[in-house]
Amino acid sequence: MARAIVLATPQERAIGIAQQVALLVGASLFVALCARVTVPLPFTPVPLTVQNFGVLLVGLLLGSRRGFAALALYLVEGAAGLPVFSPSTLGLHGVAQILGPTGGFLMAYPFVAFLAGLIFECGKKTFARAALAGLLAEILLFAGGLAWLYVFTHSLAKAAYLGLYWFLAAEVMKVMFAAAIAARWYRGRNEAAAEM
Repeated sequence: MARAIVLATPQERAIGIAQQVALLVGASLFVALCARVTVPLPFTPVPLTVQNFGVLLVGLLLGSRRGFAALALYLVEGAAGLPVFSPSTLGLHGVAQILGPTGGFLMAYPFVAFLAGLIFECGKKTFARAALAGLLAEILLFAGGLAWLYVFTHSLAKAAYLGLYWFLAAEVMKVMFAAAIAARWYRGRNEAAAEM
């Protein structure tokens, strides 16, 4: 017996596209809100911010492709001059901020969300998998950020001083919180699906 394939109507496809666009815009705005929670450090142009947590959570919850798209949109919003990035201690905005000392972190965000989403979506949605995905994504984030700082300082030690040492403990907490939320989110979805 042949199964009938039901194609979506044009209205249903339009609604589906609108929902995906709204999801991506909402995710980019969530990261922008996280960027507003910032503690500037007087000895480095890199602020301590919740922005990285937002990037990880978007990647874990939306998956690799949509996470990448949401953070690419985030960069476009910032390049256009919208106040979505953490406030720059140097007074930079828009493209200047992307090309400034924190630009390596910003430019890595789509790839960080992609990697976190890719690792998490390829297996059981457990806390351990989410934490591993977050950890590897953070390594990618700091590789990009420190490489960019190296361009400015011409010293790996100086780049690490400005963009790594002061942030390690906070980044571990961000990974753990993002992993716990993502694992709980998927566990709740599975429990709800099982009840139906």
